[in-house]
Order: sequence, then structure tokens, then C-alpha cells
Amino acid sequence: MGAWTGVLPSLLLGLLLTSTPRAHSANPGLVARITDKGLEYAAKEGLLALQEALLKITFPDFTGDFRIKPFGSGHYEFHSLDIRSCELLDSALRPLPGQGLSLSISNSFIRVRSNWKVRKAFVRLRGSFDLSVKGITISVNLLLGSDPFGRPTVTASSCNSQIYNVEVDMSGDLGWLLNLFRKHIESKFQRVLESKICEMVEKSVTSDLQPYLQTLPVTTEIDNFAGIDYSLTEAPQAAAQMLDVMFKGEIFNLNQRSPVAFLAPVISLPEEYSHMVYFAISDYVFNTASLVYYEAGYLNFSVTDDLIPPDFHIRLTTKSFRPFIPRLARLYPNMNLELQGAVVSAPFLTFSPGNLSSTPQMEIEAFVLLPNSLKESVFRLGVTTNVSAILSFNTSRITGFLRPGKVQLELKESKVGVFNVELLEALINYYILGNLYPKVNEKLVTGLQLPMLKRTQLYDLVLQMHKDFLFLGANVQYTRD
Repeated sequence: MGAWTGVLPSLLLGLLLTSTPRAHSANPGLVARITDKGLEYAAKEGLLALQEALLKITFPDFTGDFRIKPFGSGHYEFHSLDIRSCELLDSALRPLPGQGLSLSISNSFIRVRSNWKVRKAFVRLRGSFDLSVKGITISVNLLLGSDPFGRPTVTASSCNSQIYNVEVDMSGDLGWLLNLFRKHIESKFQRVLESKICEMVEKSVTSDLQPYLQTLPVTTEIDNFAGIDYSLTEAPQAAAQMLDVMFKGEIFNLNQRSPVAFLAPVISLPEEYSHMVYFAISDYVFNTASLVYYEAGYLNFSVTDDLIPPDFHIRLTTKSFRPFIPRLARLYPNMNLELQGAVVSAPFLTFSPGNLSSTPQMEIEAFVLLPNSLKESVFRLGVTTNVSAILSFNTSRITGFLRPGKVQLELKESKVGVFNVELLEALINYYILGNLYPKVNEKLVTGLQLPMLKRTQLYDLVLQMHKDFLFLGANVQYTRD
């Protein structure tokens, strides 16, 4: 039964991670939807795993007394029961609205080989027998939930198993004697097996599946100072054609987590069922990332003359700035300059059908590097630009790439008089395009890991842009060890 833990969590709840305290009433940042097609595939894989597990089951010995005229009474024992073959042919996994999932298995059989012993007075006889168990049906309801830390929970709320037919074929000395009360033996086998099947299923859910889910990490590190919270905001929701799993989807600072001042939008998923699983990832996920990196100063920069290529036509010196800021060169002759840039606020992404964009605003302050190693501010620029983003989707993560637009400068403050800022655009463009954007794109290429468990991969990928969220569809491939 332990093999269930390798398939059912991965394929049915195969999107469950993270743990940190959260508000249950908040909208999820990410929703994973498993469709009927996905549940059908999960049932198929789960059936194979269960079939492998059944071959490893050990049955208890069966004992009893018999009385047959004219032989009188005696004692029998069936021991060393060994499953020789097992086929679970049909299965179905369906949403159970308001609860979780309903698993049903039918049209299945097991063949068992065992030994028997009979004792009557001082006489002891032994032999072997074959047991055929046909028409096995199992119905299990799985109640899905979440604990206070946002980790998934699962319990078997009900289980029922039935066996249509049990046949025992005796061999060995006086096997014909046991055949005289075969119906009694078969009936006893059937009662014991029916109770044993549900006992094993419930034990597997409690001792294997539930602890396995509880050990899943619900926080994933992105880099050395940011992580993503994939805790559940509520219990998974089952509806007629699907199972929805709601995740917080918040990116946070690993060293000091702060409350986010904005909420995730309400996500209304399209009615799409052609793929096994869908992910709706709201702009909340990406914008909490932007907030974390902004607050960490990741987007701030400093430019000095030694960072400018030797052949570039503008130098960061007061002499080089003489043609368009003559007063700067007169007040600070032959001195170096330093430009310090910072994003004014976290650059949020805007999602719209077929488009993903941002309009970051920056400020650049110019300083003269004085001979006494002090810095003196001389002017301040406002910088605006339009950025489009290209997102891609592979077997386990989302990656991206920023495509910058033209930079526009505005003189905000000057201690060296008014000057034409357009002459500085070439220098600012050079640095932002050659240094700042590649730095951001380096993070985006690493990408965001989707909430998936081990041994699962996505294929047949589709990606759509909707208002406020990214919509991903995929089929799932489970890879066995």
C-alpha cells in the first residue's frame, strides 16, 4: 500500500507545497485545477501502484474447526498465503463536491497460493490450495483539507469493498475432505478479505499518504533572500468536473517577512478541460516578487567612469559634460562624476489579454566626487520607460525576459543650471540596457518553480494571457522509479 504515496499525492494533489501562517479569507495568488482528464490519468497510475502494492500484501493465517459426518470434528489451518497474480482492471476517480475525491475500483481479481493443514485427534494431514478471488470492487471517499499551517490533509472518510466470488481448489492428501466443506471456507475467506482490503486502504491513507503530504515543504527558496509561499488558503474544492487547489502564491523576503499592502485579485478561470491540469497565476505572485526585490534594493545601481567602456564617447567627468552643462565644468574642474539610480516604487506588472507590461519609474542623482573623498549632489533626473515582458513555460517552471522600451529623461532638480537632458540619454540607455536589464533577466531566466511534486513533468503546454492572471494548461507525465 505504501506505493500509493508515490502516485496519488503527485498526481491528485501533486501541487501541494509550503507552510507559513496566512489569512484564509484572502484570494489565492495561484489556483491549480485538475480536470476529469487529469483525474482519469491519476486513477490509471494509482491503479498500477496499488496493483504492485497488493502483490506484497501478507495475509494472516486462517484457522477453524469442522464437523462432517461420519468423520467427526477436526481443526484446519491455512497458512503461507502468497499472492501470485493481481489485476485491477477498471478504476475511476471523481470529484466529490464539498468533500474531496471518490475512488472506485472494479472488475478485479487476485490469485493466491497457500498451504493447508488438518488435525483430527493424533492425525495430521497437509497439502496446498489455490484461491481465486474474483469480482473485487473497492469504493473509497477521500476527504481533503488543510491544517492551520496551510499543509494538505487527507483522510479516508468511508471505504467499502465487495467480492463477487471466491473459489478454493484443494490438493494433497485428503484434499477431497476439505472440499466437502469448501463453501464454508470460501465464505470465511470472503468475509475476511473484504474487511482486510478496507483496513489496508484506511491504514495506508493514515500512515502513508497523510504523513507523506505533511512532510512536504510549503516554502520554496527562489534565491538567497526570496522565497515563495505555496501554502493552501483553504481546503481543495471539488466540483462536478474538476478539483481546484488554492495557493497563497506570495513571494517574500526570507530574512524579514512583511505584510503585503495589496490583495490578490479574484481569478475567474476559463472553462477549459482539454488538458489534465491548469494553473492560473495572478499578477499578485509577480508583483510581490517585484516588491521584495525593490525593498531589498536589488534594482538600485551606481555608475562611475571606470564602468564605462574606454571607447564610449561620453565620460563620467565634468570635462566631458562641459558641452551641455558648462557651469558644472567651471564649478568642479576635472573631477569625476557618479550616477546613483533607484527605482521610485516597485515596478508592478500589468496583465491584459495577450500582453504583459510595466512602466517603471526611476530617479538618477548625479554626484561630483570631491578631492576629499566626499560626494556633492549636482542634479537629479526622473527616468521613465515602458517595458514589455515575454513569459515562457517549460516542464516545471515559468521563465521570463524583459524587452525594454525607450528611456525618457526629465530634469527634476539642478544646482548647475538648466540643461538639455536628451544629451544624457545615450549614456543612461547604454548602462540600463547593458547592465540593469541583464541583471533582471538573469533572475527571470532562472524562473519560478511551479508547485509540483517529484517525478511529475508537464507536456503539451499552452500559455494564455488574461486580465490580471496568466493561464497555463498542460498534461502530466508521471515517471516511475
